[in-house]
Amino acid sequence: MLPIDAILPVLKKTLEQHSTALLQAPPGAGKTTRVPLALLDAPWREGRKILMLEPRRLAARSAARYMAQQLGEKAGQSIGYRTKLDSQISASTQIEVVTEGILTRMIQSDPMLEDYAAVLFDEFHERSLHADLGLALVRESQQALRDDLRILVMSATLDSAPIARVLGDVPVISSAGRAFPVEVIYRPMQLRNRQQTDAVVAVIHEALAEQSGSLLVFLPGAAEIRRVENQLRGQVTDDVLITPLYGNLKADEQDRAISPTTAGTRKVVLATAIAETSLTIQGVRVVIDSGQQRRAVFDPNSGMTRLVTTRVSKASAEQRKGRAGRIEPGVCYRLWSAEEQATLAEFTPPEIQEADLVALVLELAQWGARDPAQVAWIDPPPTAHWNQARELLQLLGMLDSAGAITEHGKAARELGIHPRLANMVLLGRTLGLGATAAELAALLDERDLLGANSGADLHERLRVLHGEYRPERLDTARLSSIRQVAKRLLQKSDVPAQLASPTETGRLLALAYPDRIAQRRAEQSTRYQLSNGKGATLRADDSLLRHAWLVAADLDGKTREATIYLAAPVDIADIEHDLAHLIHTSEEALWDDKRGTVVARRVRKLGELVLQEKELAKADPALIQQGLLNAVRNKGLVSLPWTDAATQWCARVKLLAKIFPDDWPDVSETALLNRLEDWLLPFLTGMQRWSDLKKLNLIEALNSLLTYPQQQQLNSLAPTTLAIPTGQNVRLDYTAENGPVLAAKLQALFGWLDTPTVADGKVPVLIHLLSPAQRPLAVTADLGNFWRNVYPEVRKDVRGRYPKHPWPEDPLSAPAQQGVKKRYE
Repeated sequence: MLPIDAILPVLKKTLEQHSTALLQAPPGAGKTTRVPLALLDAPWREGRKILMLEPRRLAARSAARYMAQQLGEKAGQSIGYRTKLDSQISASTQIEVVTEGILTRMIQSDPMLEDYAAVLFDEFHERSLHADLGLALVRESQQALRDDLRILVMSATLDSAPIARVLGDVPVISSAGRAFPVEVIYRPMQLRNRQQTDAVVAVIHEALAEQSGSLLVFLPGAAEIRRVENQLRGQVTDDVLITPLYGNLKADEQDRAISPTTAGTRKVVLATAIAETSLTIQGVRVVIDSGQQRRAVFDPNSGMTRLVTTRVSKASAEQRKGRAGRIEPGVCYRLWSAEEQATLAEFTPPEIQEADLVALVLELAQWGARDPAQVAWIDPPPTAHWNQARELLQLLGMLDSAGAITEHGKAARELGIHPRLANMVLLGRTLGLGATAAELAALLDERDLLGANSGADLHERLRVLHGEYRPERLDTARLSSIRQVAKRLLQKSDVPAQLASPTETGRLLALAYPDRIAQRRAEQSTRYQLSNGKGATLRADDSLLRHAWLVAADLDGKTREATIYLAAPVDIADIEHDLAHLIHTSEEALWDDKRGTVVARRVRKLGELVLQEKELAKADPALIQQGLLNAVRNKGLVSLPWTDAATQWCARVKLLAKIFPDDWPDVSETALLNRLEDWLLPFLTGMQRWSDLKKLNLIEALNSLLTYPQQQQLNSLAPTTLAIPTGQNVRLDYTAENGPVLAAKLQALFGWLDTPTVADGKVPVLIHLLSPAQRPLAVTADLGNFWRNVYPEVRKDVRGRYPKHPWPEDPLSAPAQQGVKKRYE
């Protein structure tokens, strides 16, 4: 009996009366395996199948097998599953557990989902990209085409508010979890004194000595798992099994980690977040949580994804803790403090906010949505990510200029792989390299077959695929799956693949990654420049360093210089031929620091890579002026002939932009650099050399940013001077702290009661009252208060020091003056 069983009658009744519902059930309640089976006898099913989306392959396979066992069957009969690399489905299958983009492809080919009565979204709190997209498409299909289609969103820790915004007022059913309590023990890591691995190993030994049952240890990634595993080898007794569990692991090793132990033995399962949900690992009653997770974060500026290690959220920490209390009271060791627990984020960010959206944008273009606003998102995708994806798809010819999917895009989407790889396969066929392109796509669509420490040469992976090279610890099951994917991508007309040459490998890669063609910066250098303008580097011992030109297929995504993980050499002649449409010839002018002048040249470029250049003997003056402008951009605004008046102009306009943001332009340094063409370029006419910039009238150039009425208003709203009681005009300093500041001799302000203002009375002028020696005596933005309350103390302190200057008891009735005191009673 599982906790979920108590609410199954309510759930079934609810789905008879409503087409959509939310189910919230903590870890261990049994929702993944009990709910689909319970719905098999639902009257609304009418012989149609039930489809359940699982976010992870291992969980999908495990859930289907467990449900099949409950029916006394094997997976593939009444209960089946489909993942990218494995499928167990038959004509008798009534429940299908699917993962990754399979649901999306199913609904694209059959928007009505005619063969299915219900779609279940399991572990929805993980907020995977495919789950968000799948729910959006299924919900649209339900509302427009299939009002009888049931949707059930299931989650352990559900932030229901944003989901309710999309689904509306739907029933929410809650289930209790296991009743077994879990004791939390905080063991903060002292990282300054020892490595994280040492801290984890120490707590494992503590738990083995003090607790019974098996241990589940959460670590951020495979590298940390291997380090902990190596340290534990030989340190534990023979009755303790060490079993890793992560995505890039053989299927039989994954199954070994989650299967029950034999009598008299216990396990230490070293796992990533893959074990956080859906899986039940038999015998576990102790969880050790490092408190860290590794997430893929996409950078739209570089077009690359990098892995970042971050703290877990409170929701994830609770999920992990729940793994310990499934069969009996358990213990959870947290390698952070109770105080740190309170600072954790409530939930992990949804994947859609951090992921590469290229495949998603192509799918939606096929669906008919060219704009993210046309889709009912729980959380909309970031604009920068969406725009980057759209631009790449247009570069690959899969979207037209309006964002509509092209025939090439439709063909690419049908392949069911990343659009970059699909482009390589489709164009590779036209080059007579279709079979090799299929092999490369299959390799790149999976985790690296050889691992990160095997060098970057992708051709070595092809050799493994062809059986010419067999490394130690080769995952033969995954090798077989990759070969199956490659076979699926082949056309009947494709010539069976001979082992491609290294440069043919690079030629095909360039079709997938035209923005990652890499040119070595110098002989014997490990540093390369990518065609997208970013930097990249190879490890110093990598065999690919002998090649001047590469195509990088996989990098770590670092902002400054990314490390290349997978690449192949490429012949520049092939690039010239295959990517001719991306190579452009233009004239440009650049500042040459060594020569101290602007150099004009004609260049042929692929992105930011210069393929050929020739200096122009006689350049268009406009080109030289553009070169001067580029020099200013590189050197910074400080290189211009700034006067005090120009500096004050910027400060005056910045003040007005702050007070009246809708009426005045942004003249910050960043904004001015971004708009150099607007305000500076027109004033470089006739200039040929850097020295000519000395003649630039900077005030006149800056004024061009303002309309004529603004230029008139500037002097009235932010005057450069103010008249003081002596009749003099005193300069205002808008650059001073808390400015504008007016600095004047105290005696020159006698009789001045009202504090002057600028910006239409909205900004008081800060008054610096000076001694006869021009030293500050007081600072005030309230003259009336100064004369009444502060001046008497100032008079007492300094009148003896400056006896020749007037210090009347009543400064408001005394005449203002600059010099020494006059004779008066």
